[in-house]
Amino acid sequence: MTNYLNISHGLRSWFLTGDHKRIAILYLISITIFFLIGGTAAGLMRAELATPPGDLFTSTTYNKLFTLHGVVMVWFFLIPAVPTVLGNFLIPLMIGTDDLQYPRLNLASWYLFMAGAALTLFALVRGGVDTGWTFYTPYSSTYTNSHVILMATGIFISGFSSIATGLNFIVTIHRRRAPGMRWGRLPLFVWSMYATSLIFVLATPVLAIALLLIAVERLFGVGVFDPALGGDPLLFQHLFWFYSHPAVYIMILPGMGVVSELITCFSRKNIFGYRFIAASSIAIAVLGFFVWGHHMFVSSQSIYAGLVFSFLSFLVSVPSAIKVFNWTATLHRGSISFETPMLYALGFIGLFVIGGLTGLFLATLAVDVHLHDTYFVVAHFHYIMVGGMVMAFLGGLHFWFPKISGRLYPENLARIAALTIFFGFNLTFFPQFLLGYMGMPRRYWAYPEEFGIFHVLSSAGATILAIGYLLPLVYLTWSWFFGKPAGDNPWRATGLEWTTTSPPPKHNFAEQPEVHGGPYHYPPDRESQPQEERV
Repeated sequence: MTNYLNISHGLRSWFLTGDHKRIAILYLISITIFFLIGGTAAGLMRAELATPPGDLFTSTTYNKLFTLHGVVMVWFFLIPAVPTVLGNFLIPLMIGTDDLQYPRLNLASWYLFMAGAALTLFALVRGGVDTGWTFYTPYSSTYTNSHVILMATGIFISGFSSIATGLNFIVTIHRRRAPGMRWGRLPLFVWSMYATSLIFVLATPVLAIALLLIAVERLFGVGVFDPALGGDPLLFQHLFWFYSHPAVYIMILPGMGVVSELITCFSRKNIFGYRFIAASSIAIAVLGFFVWGHHMFVSSQSIYAGLVFSFLSFLVSVPSAIKVFNWTATLHRGSISFETPMLYALGFIGLFVIGGLTGLFLATLAVDVHLHDTYFVVAHFHYIMVGGMVMAFLGGLHFWFPKISGRLYPENLARIAALTIFFGFNLTFFPQFLLGYMGMPRRYWAYPEEFGIFHVLSSAGATILAIGYLLPLVYLTWSWFFGKPAGDNPWRATGLEWTTTSPPPKHNFAEQPEVHGGPYHYPPDRESQPQEERV
């Protein structure tokens, strides 16, 4: 049967495609490569930290490694992963249309993304950059490292890719919904992508301006951030975190949308509190713009401003908690089945709750004075971004893999991988909470021996985590070519994307669908069909 994968062949048909599904595959291949690069840098860092003295790398090399790890993972994996892959592939299918509003802009966004990534990697590999992923001045504004401008240029270019993607999603959701697809009938994944797109469009230009000002300062000696030139380094922190705290929600909001889809499917229940979950996505996007100052409690910021930002940090946790409580209520008395996507969804909830609760510690002014710039912050950030977002991305990838490829993957091996990732992640990062509480600063390449046991545990966990991440790469690649045919709807899921063939045809649907009910309409008996019977 003709589908989007076999309708045309050759590199030209892929690199000049306007099909949102093929562009999603291009993004999937790209971010997988960047994940491997960023993960390799993290592995080298953990190898260095397995022993107290700095015996593998110099301190400068270590600084370049964590800059490489942070920049690649944040801007070229965590931020684009769910929107560009699952969002690109699924939004038109979920709202019942044949493509995004601007197919050529969609393809151009991938080229911008790759151009920005190429420049950034060139800067990071050819001599390296040692500023850290936050580019804090005066590290980035002095003349000790000539590759800062090149790296900033790469991220500046990739920012246009994010803006183009967000704009495309917003316009598509507004203008291309199928007949009957009212706002109150949109899948929760689409709601989360809509909220994420608003942040893409509104926050990314602020980062672009900050990076542009760094370049102006370094090239022309204009005092913007460098105090030696009369600049204000605190100004850079305000600009950077005004983008980067909403960027946290760029990373996690799409994952929340994925988990909403997985929880309702594998509990065989309609989602509890649909309107509250949808509204909470918009609330997170809006409130996220007012919380940036909680990263600056010890930066000489006004204590009164700190009180306001502390209150707002607690406030933004409310819509996140609404989602967790509603997912829990959906699971209550559901006919739950523990297929691989569901394991990832449950893992997301567990890791996200730990990350969220420890975020409240850091939002408390007095506690943050003790924990700021320690491994506690490292652990908190990774529980949200890596533990939460990557678990959600892998859950969504496994859930929609049959629709994307038309193939099934080995379920038992996939379950082992999910459990391995969950165990390896906790062994890697939970000891870092203890390290931070004990006073271990982050970004140090050597440390006192009393911290050794926790670093050994963390490095051992990173080895297990790496194995867990490599397993899906192997068996999903194998399944793409040799997996059993999946059928159109192996999960018995609801939603328009499951009403078309697997893989979908080029224009998604044989005829224009019409929507007559909500996105979740599971039958009252809620009997879960075993995986063997579904396939």
